[in-house]
Amino acid sequence: MNIHKNARTIGSSRAEMVRRVTKLNETPKAVATAFGVSVRTVAKWLARYRAEGEADLPDRPSRPHRLRKPTPPAIAEQIAALRRQRITGKQIAITVGVSPATVSRVLSRLGLSRLRDLEPAEPVRRYEREHPGERIHIDIKKTRPLRARRPPYHRRPAVQQPRVGWEFVHVCIDDASRVAFSQILPDERKESAVAFLHAAIAYYRNLGITVTLVMTDNGSCYRSRAFRDTCKALELRHIRTRPYTLKTNGKAERFIQTSLREWAYAIAYPTSNDRKAALDPWLHNYNWHRPHGSLKSKTPISRLGLERNNLLRLHT
Repeated sequence: MNIHKNARTIGSSRAEMVRRVTKLNETPKAVATAFGVSVRTVAKWLARYRAEGEADLPDRPSRPHRLRKPTPPAIAEQIAALRRQRITGKQIAITVGVSPATVSRVLSRLGLSRLRDLEPAEPVRRYEREHPGERIHIDIKKTRPLRARRPPYHRRPAVQQPRVGWEFVHVCIDDASRVAFSQILPDERKESAVAFLHAAIAYYRNLGITVTLVMTDNGSCYRSRAFRDTCKALELRHIRTRPYTLKTNGKAERFIQTSLREWAYAIAYPTSNDRKAALDPWLHNYNWHRPHGSLKSKTPISRLGLERNNLLRLHT
């Protein structure tokens, strides 16, 4: 049993109190002074020892001696049946003949307190494109920069370096194969979004993937004319997710979680440059060697059907 950190007595110290009084014939007052407790406390443990023995000196469980009378199962089933008819708790209490507190306790135990709990769970709708390149998902994740440990005050340069803001990790993942691509860029403006789109299309083209559709969220950089014109020049269809519906772009969101857990925060990098240098090796491992759960523990690159010669050429 856990003892409170500020407890003055525990089982062994109570036994020592009793031993001093009963065996060494010390007075309760002297024992109380030695242990820093009141005489009343010493008398309490003496009385418990004489009544029930030394085995009862440790803390007793906090469970009450007598439990409340539980609600009969038949009543609980009747409450649940009425609740499934969208009847309020107070009306159920009047109908069944119990208190509103009893109804609330039963509904809470059954998970029927809220009206939305009565609705059937919405089925999970999973979708996946048949061929690589039919859809790629693009998103951006901001991360805090890492700074090297500052030198002592007397060793700092006279001119302080300006504080560095957020770092922007642009990510892209193919819907069918889960082959991913990512870059760290200085901002999330339209110029960076356009540059990342060109880099992503070139990366997939090098793997033999022809991209035809791009899905993004509703960020300002993706709603810009520059991004729209770039998609038109690259012959890409651009669609945006429904506002405030992250699951629409769920594959990109899930890849961001994986990258943060396995790359960005996997180890304590000394500086942001060290973390940035580790991105490409981690991406290579993600695409070529890491088993993917949604691909039946196969690697993303295995879905491209590359010939052995091409695989050896690309696997550098």
